[in-house]
Amino acid sequence: MQNEKSIESEDQLTRLTHIMAALRDPQTGCPWDVAQTMASLTRYTIEEAYEVADAIAKGDPDEICDELGDLLFQVVFYSQIADEDGEFSLQDVARAICEKLIRRHPHVFAGEAAPDEAGLNAQWEAIKAQEKQSKNNQARLLLDDVPSGLPALKLAHKMQKRCASVGFDWPEAKPVLAKVREEVDEIEAELFAAEKSQAAIEEEIGDALFAMVNLARHCKVDADTALRQASHKFARRFNAVETLALKNEQPLQAMTLQEMEALWQQVKQQKPA
Repeated sequence: MQNEKSIESEDQLTRLTHIMAALRDPQTGCPWDVAQTMASLTRYTIEEAYEVADAIAKGDPDEICDELGDLLFQVVFYSQIADEDGEFSLQDVARAICEKLIRRHPHVFAGEAAPDEAGLNAQWEAIKAQEKQSKNNQARLLLDDVPSGLPALKLAHKMQKRCASVGFDWPEAKPVLAKVREEVDEIEAELFAAEKSQAAIEEEIGDALFAMVNLARHCKVDADTALRQASHKFARRFNAVETLALKNEQPLQAMTLQEMEALWQQVKQQKPA
């Protein structure tokens, strides 16, 4: 096994793979790292991806670099586990993505004419479909390989985009907006129904959220990003409301909704957020 001094002299990606191998060494490694499996790591990978997104939203280059390093470590970790089991290595992972990117960008690497945005999307989906067909040697249903464990907004977007690739889609945003209004009306109907059903309310709210994701997609807006930004905006405004309340020596718990709403409107007028 390499010592720390020799590891420091290597290029950084090679250094990282050797550090990972040292951490996983059954005799001298870290017990926590040795005990991990691909399945046990997935929740950490998801957390790291969200921390990258949060760092990007904050716009701090040092934090983004740090979080990207944590996410890269996850890829190296999975690859090390697979390498130990004789399945694949980090080099295989890198080779596979290089080949995929070249294959899916014939307008860059094969001298083909670059299509417009719609053409690029269609080309991308067509190449992906060919890849799946060659892997399985049999037809698969369109939504079979959409990961069901994706965050809900991402799942809805991916399913809608996949269906749009075969033409099952609204032609423009206007009818989607009408669908959103229709779904909201159905929520209202369930809320004030003579016999209220919590399951029906949940279903209608789900339908409305699905329609909103569809509207966002037609408006070229990422629903997850939009909701994240709206949540951050709300947090900034609410923090400002709480700060004003503390300056006035009024804890929020002792204030009425009307009093808090007055501070909220004051914050909105003073500083755009």
